[in-house]
This record gives sequence, structure tokens and C-alpha cells, in this order.
Amino acid sequence: MKIELHPRIAQPFRPQDYILHEALKNAVEVAIALGQPLLLTGEPGTGKTKLAQKVALDLSGRTGSNFADKPLVFNTKTTSAARDLFYTYDALSHFQAANIKQVEGAKVHKLADFIELQALGKAIAYSNPATVDGSKFSTALPEKAQSSVVLIDEIDKAPRDFTNDILDEIENFRFSIKEQDNYSMSKSGDQHIVVIMTSNSEKNLPDAFLRRCVFYHIPFPSPDLLRDIVKTQLGSSTKFTEQMLDTMIEKFGEIRKRTVRKPPATAELIAWLRILEMQNFMETNEAKQRLQLLDNLSILVKTREDLEAIKGLF
Repeated sequence: MKIELHPRIAQPFRPQDYILHEALKNAVEVAIALGQPLLLTGEPGTGKTKLAQKVALDLSGRTGSNFADKPLVFNTKTTSAARDLFYTYDALSHFQAANIKQVEGAKVHKLADFIELQALGKAIAYSNPATVDGSKFSTALPEKAQSSVVLIDEIDKAPRDFTNDILDEIENFRFSIKEQDNYSMSKSGDQHIVVIMTSNSEKNLPDAFLRRCVFYHIPFPSPDLLRDIVKTQLGSSTKFTEQMLDTMIEKFGEIRKRTVRKPPATAELIAWLRILEMQNFMETNEAKQRLQLLDNLSILVKTREDLEAIKGLF
């Protein structure tokens, strides 16, 4: 049997299609009004990370707004330090460049060539580019001041000291570049920085940090909201009828109840339906549909334990 190469069916995320339910919308507006970070928890795949794109797009579209239409993103790692949220200094490359014999006409590297602003550092600098000394780092600045949405993704991955060490900086939107004689930057009072942080609750965050945040837990969508999300993501050209979508969402709900280790999330449901649609699920007989459902269970379940638990549904 030959493996067929199908066209990519996964669609790029469109922020305008994100369905912002009332409680989540209120949490965003409260965080903006208070000038505090919004901390989001919820199952993987419930839209925590995508929310930042939606918020940036909506804020940029307001009359008179100078928000950037895309968020500045910091992907937290287990090795992340507080400084990394604002800037990085490539000390190794700087050391190597300083010790390489310069040939005639070669570029002479400066300290600033090895310092690059990161998400929150960019947002602060971008808010006031006219007063920022751009010679202190390699990151280009915009011509005009702008407001930004900053996404700090999976902040619970970082060491505990990470959140303790950014309490002042994230509350007052200021930081210093130690390697440049502690050159300091702070946010312009005329601009806004909206910080959205996500957490998978892998470990507890410090109380002092939580006190400075607006918290919201994104619950798994109700069947009605899930149906709206699916219809929006599949688009108007979907071959699934309303009745079939209801049946598939009901089946998906049963799968979530039976899984032992990791219930599938909204993103996996959409991927499952897209694959079935590509395989002309709606146009086949009942026996073949059952085989298609079984063949594509790997999209929904990720462990052998869960696979064995749900096989009886089909």
C-alpha cells in the first residue's frame, strides 16, 4: 500500500474567528482597566494562547488606537530567567567576536550588537522610542510610539524565582540593561501594555505574584459554545450538516468522559472533524464511517490507556 500525500488541511488561525464569551471578555476588560496582567488557566487546547492574538487585533481596530495588531510573545522555558523577558545578552558570541583577529575592513562589533530586546522589553521601548537610546541594543525601534499586547506563554514552566524577580518590573513596566551600565527604560504614560499570561497549572505560582494579577480559568466550552466554535473554524463550506455536527459533538463529549489520562480538547476536535471531512466521511456508508472513526482515534487520544477506554464507543 502506498502512502498518499494529501494537501495540508490545517488552516492558519484567524484571530477574528475567536469566539470571546462574555465572562472572558469581562476578565480582559477588568485587567486592562486595572493595568494588571491577566493570568489564564485551563485545559490545553481551550484557547488560552490564541486569546492574545484576538485581544491585539480588537484593540488595534479601535478608533484612534495605536495598538500593534499582533502580540509580542515570550515562550517561557524551564531555564528562563527574569532578564530573558526583557532582553538577552549573547555573552558567548561577544566573547568569540572579541577574540577573533580582526581583518582589515571587517566590522568592529560593539556590545550592543549582542543585546536583543525580548517581548516585554520591546513593548516598553516601543511605547517611547523617541526617548530610548537605540544604540544600547540591536533591536530596531518603530518610528512612532505604539501600545502592545504581550503574551507570556506557559509562565508556570519557569523556575519559581522567575515570577518573584519580575514583580516590580511587571507592575511598573520598567527595566534596566545591566551590561550597559544599568541603562534604564520605562513605559510612556501615553501608551498601554496589556500583559496576558497562560499557565497549565504544572506548579503553583507565588502568592505575591498572584496578588498582582487578574485571574481567569477558561472552562471547557459548553455543547452550544463548542458547536459555535466548530462551525466557525470549519467554515461555511463544511460538508457536515447541523445534525451530523450535533452527533459528532455528542460523541466527542462521551470520549472526554471516558478518557482516563488526557481528555481531548477543542483543538483536537476540530482537527478530527477536518480529517473526517477530507476522507469524505459524510458520503460513506455506516460501516465505513465506523472504520474511519476508529482509524482516526489517534487524533483524539494520546495514550494507550485512553485508547482502550474509548474503543467500546465505536
